Amino acid sequence: MKIINYFVAIVLVVNSLYAQEIPPISVYTSKEYNAENQNWGISQASDKHIYIANNKGLLELDGSSWKLYLSPNETIVRSVKAINNKVYIGFYNGFGYWQKNAQGVLEFTSLSSDIDLLEDEQFWHIETLEGWVLFQSLQRIYLYNLNTKEFKVIQSDSKITSIYKVRGSIYYQEQGKGVFKLEKGVSKIVTKDDLVLKHDIVSIHDIDNKLVFVTTNKGLYYLENGSLKLWNTKLNTAVKDYTFYSSIKLTDDSLVLGTISNGVIFLDSVGAIRYVINHEKGLSNNTVLSIFQDIDQNIWLGLDDGINAIHINSPFRVYKNNIGVLGTVYTSIVHDDMLYLGTNQGLFFKRNNSDEEFSFVENTNGQVWTLKKIGKDLLCGHNLGTFLINKSNATLIGNVMGTWKIELISKNTFVQGNYKGLYVFEKKEGAWRLKNKIEGFNISSRYFEFLDKNTIFVNHEYKGVYKLLVNDDYTKISNVSILISTGKGIHSALLKYKGDILYSYKQGVYKYNLKEDGFVKDDLLSKYTIPENYSTGVLINMPMDNKLWGFSKKNITYIEQGVLSAKPIVKNISIPFKLRKGASGFENICKISQNKYLIGTSNGYITLKLNGVNQNKSSQVVINQIKNATLTGTPKNVNLLESGVFDNDENNFEFICSVPIYDKFSQVEYQYQLEGLSSIWSEWRPNSNVFFENLPFGTYQFKIRAKVNGVLTHNTATYGFKIGKPWYISTLMLSVYLLFIVGFSVFMHTMYTRYYTKQRERLLSRKQQEFELEKLENEQKLTLLEKEKLEVDVEIKNKELAGSTMNLIKKNELLNTIKGELLKGGQKNINTVIKIIDKNLNHTDDWKVFEEAFNNADKDFTKKIKDLHPSLTSNDLRLCAYLRLNLSSKEIAPLLNISSKSVEVKRYRLRKKMNLENDENLTDYILKI
Repeated sequence: MKIINYFVAIVLVVNSLYAQEIPPISVYTSKEYNAENQNWGISQASDKHIYIANNKGLLELDGSSWKLYLSPNETIVRSVKAINNKVYIGFYNGFGYWQKNAQGVLEFTSLSSDIDLLEDEQFWHIETLEGWVLFQSLQRIYLYNLNTKEFKVIQSDSKITSIYKVRGSIYYQEQGKGVFKLEKGVSKIVTKDDLVLKHDIVSIHDIDNKLVFVTTNKGLYYLENGSLKLWNTKLNTAVKDYTFYSSIKLTDDSLVLGTISNGVIFLDSVGAIRYVINHEKGLSNNTVLSIFQDIDQNIWLGLDDGINAIHINSPFRVYKNNIGVLGTVYTSIVHDDMLYLGTNQGLFFKRNNSDEEFSFVENTNGQVWTLKKIGKDLLCGHNLGTFLINKSNATLIGNVMGTWKIELISKNTFVQGNYKGLYVFEKKEGAWRLKNKIEGFNISSRYFEFLDKNTIFVNHEYKGVYKLLVNDDYTKISNVSILISTGKGIHSALLKYKGDILYSYKQGVYKYNLKEDGFVKDDLLSKYTIPENYSTGVLINMPMDNKLWGFSKKNITYIEQGVLSAKPIVKNISIPFKLRKGASGFENICKISQNKYLIGTSNGYITLKLNGVNQNKSSQVVINQIKNATLTGTPKNVNLLESGVFDNDENNFEFICSVPIYDKFSQVEYQYQLEGLSSIWSEWRPNSNVFFENLPFGTYQFKIRAKVNGVLTHNTATYGFKIGKPWYISTLMLSVYLLFIVGFSVFMHTMYTRYYTKQRERLLSRKQQEFELEKLENEQKLTLLEKEKLEVDVEIKNKELAGSTMNLIKKNELLNTIKGELLKGGQKNINTVIKIIDKNLNHTDDWKVFEEAFNNADKDFTKKIKDLHPSLTSNDLRLCAYLRLNLSSKEIAPLLNISSKSVEVKRYRLRKKMNLENDENLTDYILKI
């Protein structure tokens, strides 16, 4: 019986491995995160960044990019635990914590540098409890008090395999001694069951008020009265050969077990296997060294080779068949509670919404192009023809090659498009059979629609849209025309939506207009269904679901009519083409249950719960770091806590931003603006880092926002900074320039003023000179005239003086002569005459007249001679005046009314007064003065 149970459990596990739909998995390779393969521990900080203990150091993932921080001694980091804003790590011969500085860069602080460690001690686990942080090596447990900074040490002489935080207490296992619990800092034995004495305990969990022990290779047990008992018999039987290395309890009390060689196993709260995920199902590696659940319920796996994240809360589930049995899914349908998949390998089915294995429908090898329900019948359009499907049986009802599409035109009649045109099938006596080909049209008819009973449109992606006129019994095409109003394009499609015929290709969606007999672009549908990131024109109409689906490179879009508004509701679902991995032009989607849809891919399918898509999470965009550099300098980190002020040459910036969202199908796009440079937001883009080069001086405000799956984040991250002016236009230099300009202006004004003053002065001087010269010439002429006049006056005066002198001389001579003769006559009469003569011989009056005339002729002589000879009397001056006129003694005697001899005596006395030498002539001396 035990053997039967064992094989049943194994079959259950194998089936789950093959047929399960599992959550999406994000895969990070060592090449991507740029470190070593092995990852020993995972944790998440308060800023939602993920930290991983790697062989090469501490890894940080911010949602967009990876960073590696080497341990202080560049050894393997064995453990990590984020507590608030600190990230504690344990490594070879040390432990401590990392904390971000103001620049957003982690800085390390050692906690073990001041304590004595054992030789070659490594720290494998870190836990926190009640203000203590515990660091576990294989020989000791170090308890660090966060408040007092003090250490306590628990020593063991045997191997400490691990520590476990359960029910608000710390448990640990000493190999060969049992499992202990710390109570008030004291170790107390919990169990010494043989199982814990002989086998390592991976983890301990509190499940349904039971302590459940996960052993390395003996399964799962729970503790009861100090003994361990099997927790779930079926589970233990199924995982008997598994070796476990890691384990966590999730927030919903379920368990995730990490194995050495079989991937991870998800259990519910009672130990039943929910699903197993291994390398075949998408893991990078089957050896799971560490497991962690983040705040968004993602399950992180530290693998022996890489890092994976399983998004268990995602509305998506993935069915993946890597061995290629299933192939590429072209079409799907639910019929009689069975899910059918038409692929390039044939037709497969299983019970809907089950984990059963897909079964192959015999005789359907090859491409299945379409599945169509008509009444209670399920028809399969196949490369070989048309099949009627009855669960696992397929009956060929028409062997015309290549059935693309089936369209019901009456209760018992349908038209199908094939590789070579259109064919009619009818149902007689309960059986479908081929009736006839519609003659007159032999072109592949993958897409066709009826405008009315006798008008058919057929689309060929390389040739265009044909309009066919068919007779009433659908045997012959009477007219074939190509509608030139539509373009041709690869992956174009034709369909009917709300009574209108639509044609879609890379230029947009066009609607047939009966009046114009052509297709007219529908701007609304073109905007929402064929965006710029065009990948296919395929549109899928679900009339029963009131939705029109379209596909692009980034999204799947659906449009449905609003209940209260005529405006359609448009929603985008973030499933990029590279994740869908479908065949271009063969995109397909099918509703398989309430709010659940199936999307075909190249190696299986994706299911989504529509009511779980684009749920508004508390996403925020964050500026993690800012780097600043000169044009040729090394970038330096910028303080994020304050506005920055930078020199003019420090004008190159890199803003490192992210939204810490890790869902595989979450599409994050960023938009930024730099106020001061531009008032316009950038285009949306997936790159989270923003570069600015050679910014001009000024004040700036950097803004960045994001949208996750088309929904804006709750915040806009900002950073303000200022770039200084270049030195040559700084305030100081502007002052210098101003002073220079003012000085230069003053200087130039002075120079110009001086120049023009000099020019004016030179001109005035020249004019003055000319004036002075003219004046001088006039004065000279005047002087000459005055001179000539004076000379004439002098000559006249001299003549008058000479005449006066001669008159005096002659008068006196005459009178003296008369006097001499009278003396010879009678005395009385003579005396009378003599008195009259003496009266006329008045020398004083004659001298005055002479003196005036002499001074007029020789103005300065009298003054000069007085200056030279102050002792001269008036008589001496009179003699000098006569001598100045160059008169002889004989001529002077009558003027003085003395004899000539007396004149000589006077001359002699005058020489004496003048102190003249004997050989110096008195007259010559006086003439020289």
